[in-house]
Amino acid sequence: METGTKCVLIVRDDLPIGLVANTAAVLALTLGKRVEGVLGPDVVDGSQQTHAGITSIPIPVLKAAGDELRSIKARADSDPGLFVVAFTNAAQTTATYADYTTKIGATPADELAYLGVALHGDKKSVSRLTGKLPLLR
Repeated sequence: METGTKCVLIVRDDLPIGLVANTAAVLALTLGKRVEGVLGPDVVDGSQQTHAGITSIPIPVLKAAGDELRSIKARADSDPGLFVVAFTNAAQTTATYADYTTKIGATPADELAYLGVALHGDKKSVSRLTGKLPLLR
């Protein structure tokens, strides 16, 4: 993981707790797979039991209104230095990944409702987009 980078999750502020947890989990899984260095190596405890590596960087979870989330995603998409993961309502209304890809393919971008967005990249760029957002509590 490069220094000078930052990673955040932003979840829509009006979601019920189950969807908040699901949204954060989906965004984090994608980050862990696609961003080199986010996951640390396995560790061994004092009893010599191995524990799978967890995130090696802080990942604050922030909250935003739906329209603000859409705006942040659009601005982040225009920054080539940011890796952007978006999670939409299309995933909540389909049972399989094949159904999801079909639904996304048939839905214009302006009709998608974003449930969460993850950003990773230049610290200043991420902070500029998210610096005023409150932590999800």
